[in-house]
Amino acid sequence: MSHWQQLALRLPGTEAEAIQQQLEEAGALSVTWLDAEDQPLLEPAPGEQPVWDEVILKGLFEAEKDLNALRPALEARPGVQWLGVETVHNQAWERAWMDQFQPMRFGRRLWIVPSSHAVPEAAEVVLHLDPGLAFGTGTHATTALCLRWLDAHPPEGMKVLDYGCGSGVLALAALLLGAEQATGVDIDPQALEASLENARRNGLQDRLTVHTPENQPAGDYPLVLANILAGPLCALAETLATRVATGGTLVLSGILADQADTVRNAYAPHLRFQHQENQDDWVRLVFARP
Repeated sequence: MSHWQQLALRLPGTEAEAIQQQLEEAGALSVTWLDAEDQPLLEPAPGEQPVWDEVILKGLFEAEKDLNALRPALEARPGVQWLGVETVHNQAWERAWMDQFQPMRFGRRLWIVPSSHAVPEAAEVVLHLDPGLAFGTGTHATTALCLRWLDAHPPEGMKVLDYGCGSGVLALAALLLGAEQATGVDIDPQALEASLENARRNGLQDRLTVHTPENQPAGDYPLVLANILAGPLCALAETLATRVATGGTLVLSGILADQADTVRNAYAPHLRFQHQENQDDWVRLVFARP
C-alpha cells in the first residue's frame, strides 16, 4: 500500500482511552497519543499512568476507509474535537528516524555512533548505540551531562553502578573509558534487556551485569551514576548514598535547574557536594564520600 489515512482528534485526557478503543474497533491500525498543550508529565509514581489534560489522538487507517462516517459518533463524546483527516504516504520509517540520529561527541574522546553511520575519524572512544525503546541515547541534556563528566573523569579500573540504567549508555560509556566492571539497575525489564543487547553490540557483555532493584547485589562502588528524575532521586537519597564507597563519587542527573537545591539538600546529610553543571534547563550534581 502506498498510503494511509490519518485521523486527528483533540479531546480531554479522561476520554483518551475510550476514544482509542472506539478507533481500534473501527479498524485503526495504530493510535498515537500526543500532548495537546505542552504539559510536562515528569515524575509519575511507580504504578501510575498519568495522562495530559488535553490530548491529540491520531488514528491510522487503511486508505479506503470512510472516516467521515465515524465523525458523528466521535463528536458525540464529551469534549471531542474533529481536527481532520490527512493522507500519510509510505516511506522507510526506520531509515527516516535513523537518519536523524547522528554521531555525537561528548568531551574530548567519547563518541556515540549509530549503526547507520561510519565512525568519524576523530573518534577515539566509540559507543555503538541506536535509538530504541529504552531511554538514553545521549541526545537529551541529562544524558549528555553525564557522558561529558565521564569523558573528563575516566573511571579507570573502577567498578561502577548505573542506577536507572535505561539503555545502559552510562554504564557502557564507563566501561569503554576504562571501568573494570559495571552494574546496571532498572525497574523496567525492557531496559535491562536493552542494556544487555547494547553491551553485546559493543563487546562488553562480559563486564556488565543488570538487575532489578530488589535483586541487585550488595556492596558499594567507587562511582555511582543515577540519571533519573528529581523526585525519585530525593526518595533514593539514603539508598544511593550508601552505595558510594569511601573516597567514591556520586553523579546525579535528570534534575531541572529549579529542583537542584532540593536534591542537594536531600543528599547533604550523607555526602559532600562538589560541583554543579547546567545544560539548557537541566543540571548535573556531583557528590563525594570523603
